[in-house]
Parts: sequence; C-alpha cells; structure tokens
Amino acid sequence: MAISLDIIIANGGIQKKYRKGDIIFSEGEQCNYYHQIVQGSIKMFNFNQDEKEFTQGIFSAGESFGEPPLFINLPYPASAEATSDTTIIRLAKQNFLGLMDAYPDLCKQMLNLLANRTYSKSITTRIIINSSPEVRILSFLDYYKLKYGKQEEKELIPLKRQEIANHTALRVETVIRTLRQLKEEGKVEILNRKLFY
Repeated sequence: MAISLDIIIANGGIQKKYRKGDIIFSEGEQCNYYHQIVQGSIKMFNFNQDEKEFTQGIFSAGESFGEPPLFINLPYPASAEATSDTTIIRLAKQNFLGLMDAYPDLCKQMLNLLANRTYSKSITTRIIINSSPEVRILSFLDYYKLKYGKQEEKELIPLKRQEIANHTALRVETVIRTLRQLKEEGKVEILNRKLFY
C-alpha cells in the first residue's frame, strides 16, 4: 500500500536514507513508526534457534512494511534490513493512526493490505509445514512471479540460492539439489548459473 508522499509529509513524515545492510528496526524493538519505501528495497527476517535466517518478506518502492504492531501496541516480530541503498519515509505512530481516522479510504486500503498479508502468511505456513522441498520452492517461485513478474513466460529470478533457502526454510544445499532436479524435470531453467522460471 502506498500513501501519497504529500499526505505523509503534511502529517509529519520524515525521509531517511539507509545504505545496503543497514537495519531499519530490530525484532523485539517497540513499533513507533509507519514505514513506506520511496526507493530501494528491504527484507524482513527472523533467525531460528540454529541462527538460520528465515525471510518473512521482501518489499520495494511504493510498499509499506511492519504495520501490524502499530495497531496492537506490540514490538516488531521481525527485523528489517535494507537490501539496497534505500530511502524510507516514516510517520510517527500517533500521526499514522490519526491518518487512518481522517481518511476512511486509507483505512480500508490498510485493512485490505493486512488481510492479504495474513492470507499469504497462512498459505506460506501451510506449504512450509506440509510440503516437500520441490513444492516449497515451486510455490515460492510462483508467489515471486505473481508479485514481481509476468505469469505467462519464463523469466530470470534474480535471487541467490541462499535467498531462496531463507524464504523456504530449507538449507541452501537442499535448494541447490532440488533446483537441479527441477531442471532435469523441465520445471525450471538454469543457464550460466542463473535461474529462470
């Protein structure tokens, strides 16, 4: 969801620049701001007890992230890191909640966004809990193309094997082995170590 930058700025929003690798907020930190990406990209992630990263989501220009704690006064359930040089506009929690009251259409859009994310998390959880590595990877690639690509044709998936592992809760070795198998089955293409789906 993208709120007009003019509306955010008029209500006290401030732009901040982050370099690739900078942490925007950390898991467990109190949520005090609405964040919207002006340019660049971020990932939200957690670590499990074995210190293995699990990527909760990737967000890019025009998208907001980390909103649920704004409404329930709880800390962030994940950390957010800039994955490229990024500019974010952030708005203090109280000002953001005031916007939701002042602009009912924005409130409806936010409700729709949160419902879509909840639905997506439910699907992702079901796939991770109940599925083979092949199903996990293909489901993730389908979701990635739905969000960022064209559905009709094979296209470059610009993610490293480790990033796919982080999204699917698999080990990188399992991702590499499964992608080889999927290539043999004709479900993906790998050309010069680049993945096409």
